[in-house]
Amino acid sequence: MQHKSKRLCLLAVVVCCVLTGCVKEPEAQHTSFETLTLARETVTAPMTWSAAIRGKGDVSIVSRCTGTLDAIRVKDGQSVKKGDVLFMIDNRSAVNALVHAKADLQTALANCENARLEAESNKELADKGIISGYLLRKSLNTLQSAEAQVAQARAAVRDAELRLDYCTIKSPVNGLVGNIIPHVGDVISEGTMLTRVAGVSEMEASFSITESQVHAMISELGSLDAMVKIAPPLSFRFKDGSEYSEKGRITSLSGMVDQQTGSVTCYVTFPNPKGELFSGMQGSVVMPVEWENVMLVPLTAVVRIQNKALVYKVGADSLATSAIVEIEELGDGVRAVVKSGVEEGETIVAKGAANVHEGQKVLY
Repeated sequence: MQHKSKRLCLLAVVVCCVLTGCVKEPEAQHTSFETLTLARETVTAPMTWSAAIRGKGDVSIVSRCTGTLDAIRVKDGQSVKKGDVLFMIDNRSAVNALVHAKADLQTALANCENARLEAESNKELADKGIISGYLLRKSLNTLQSAEAQVAQARAAVRDAELRLDYCTIKSPVNGLVGNIIPHVGDVISEGTMLTRVAGVSEMEASFSITESQVHAMISELGSLDAMVKIAPPLSFRFKDGSEYSEKGRITSLSGMVDQQTGSVTCYVTFPNPKGELFSGMQGSVVMPVEWENVMLVPLTAVVRIQNKALVYKVGADSLATSAIVEIEELGDGVRAVVKSGVEEGETIVAKGAANVHEGQKVLY
């Protein structure tokens, strides 16, 4: 039995050796990368920026008097027109103040009339030498004082009328009412924020363009004002990818680079005839840009290392050599304009560049 076990073990060893001898060494795997020969062309591509929408006529509704809030005439999100009543503040004190002001005006008018009659009478008497010039001047001064008191009383009436008018708070623009902050019965102080009315006839999208883009525009056009004048119509794209039907125009730029973000804020005005745009919406603005006589590379050809971008050039010996390049993405998520680092007619690895290493043979 023991001899039989030894023979089986020996047979197994022989079989393993035979099988091992039959297995061939694996051959080296060669990978051939897709390449691209650089050429200059003119292309129109969309530039896309994230944007926020707000009403161009957005207005903060603030109380201009103090009193108890008697009534709220609107609801959150309600559409209003210019002049529609939004809030009513207890106006009894303002009514009383107006009554007193009008009474004071009547008194001032009566005093002024008496002073005028006395001055006219004294002038006749002075002309006849019956009274002295001193008394005439005194009566004329009294008339001037009475006229000043009338002016003051008229101003007090106008002020009281304004105070009464402030108790009825109206919308200064056509738009949509925002969140209503106070409640009926609250004591409202002068300067209290009540709500906002978002103007909806025109909406404004704001977005940021980078400092390098600003520099490129100034170099190309001479000024940001020129960019505003000749910029093509822009589109607004909702978050779901659909596009707003109306086109917008660039109306202004902030003119100052934000030190924290290194960008300039740009404003685009969109008409809003159907009320499809609302303040607070998020999306993106899209501008078609024509790039003339540029070299394009696919983003799959670009390898990013920290703050640098590089591509792999392919020489006549099929070996890869890295080259640091300056690029600007077109905004389509696929291509980029290469500004420096390579020359027209050179060949680069177009796809899978992240898997290439320096000196590797990339063509077989």
